Amino acid sequence: MINPLAMIIVYTVIFAQIMKAKLPGVDSTFAYSIYLCAGVLTWGLFAEIVGRGQNVFLDNANLLKKLSFPRLCLPVVVVANAGLNFVIIFGLFAAFLVLSGNFPGWPFMALVPVLALLVAFSIGLGITLGVLNVFFRDVGQFFGIFLSFWFWLTPIVYPVSILPEALQSAMSLNPMARLMTAFQVILVNGQWPNWYSLWPVAALAILLCVIGFGLFRRHAGEMVDEL
Repeated sequence: MINPLAMIIVYTVIFAQIMKAKLPGVDSTFAYSIYLCAGVLTWGLFAEIVGRGQNVFLDNANLLKKLSFPRLCLPVVVVANAGLNFVIIFGLFAAFLVLSGNFPGWPFMALVPVLALLVAFSIGLGITLGVLNVFFRDVGQFFGIFLSFWFWLTPIVYPVSILPEALQSAMSLNPMARLMTAFQVILVNGQWPNWYSLWPVAALAILLCVIGFGLFRRHAGEMVDEL
């Protein structure tokens, strides 16, 4: 609990009190700090699930070789671990929202379906990368680099409104940008997200899950030999 609590305090003190950072269109001392935490915390959940998912079969190679058990338990454990970490961190963040008088009210309930969509997208991408990483080891290294660029190409540290119009339009092609915007609208503005804008993410999440679990079923035996 110490690390996430320290992170929330640092973001709040540095950006709200020292730098006096303001979020365009929102008149609140803690607006930018909340905006930043809303993006960083939920991105952390996504990155942890995908990062562990892409290495889950490699990290558990000995188990896969020596024991007979439902191999789908491994991705479940990955999601459970990441989910537990997120619940602790986000619980502290929610307490901060309440204590600072910035709790969004009923729109806070919208976090449940948006988080479910984020997890589904993460699982599908993580399992797909995990299977590919068994046969092509460069996949994991490449995606680690790509993930760093993906973070900065997603409006987490900066609001999308400061970008040129052409880039704002291109941002709609980024599924994580749509999810981050939903989280920020809920937590910063206290409003319900634009559900219609999330349907491409839902379609992509379903597609990735189908591809990922399809690859897993088809190549489960070959994976053990490759490991």
